[in-house]
Amino acid sequence: MTDADKQESDKLIQKSVNHLEATGFEHIKADIEGYETPKSYLRKGTDSKITPDIVAIKNGRKYFFDISLKSKKPKLLKSKWLFLDTISRMRSERFRIITTKGHYKFTDNMLEDINLTNKEPIKL
Repeated sequence: MTDADKQESDKLIQKSVNHLEATGFEHIKADIEGYETPKSYLRKGTDSKITPDIVAIKNGRKYFFDISLKSKKPKLLKSKWLFLDTISRMRSERFRIITTKGHYKFTDNMLEDINLTNKEPIKL
């Protein structure tokens, strides 16, 4: 990821955190400066880690949020989403995707590719 992508991602994460706080989420952990970093999960067989962009609690239920921006490595993003969706369903938690203008079609295509069409992205 380039520095420009990272800056755009950080801005969207901050905007998302503000949106989540306004809609009643609490104990928010985010992968940006000023917030506690969410727990990372180690992928078996490799040294790569999977970290959700935002983790928050609402009404006693944990939610994982991931930011969807156009990516040069869509395969990694797909595997991350499938993993987060699976782990959230195993634990009776929730997984949501947050996207913004200019990334809607990319997000919809990605969700369709991995059969997560039941996920409706949060559009900021």
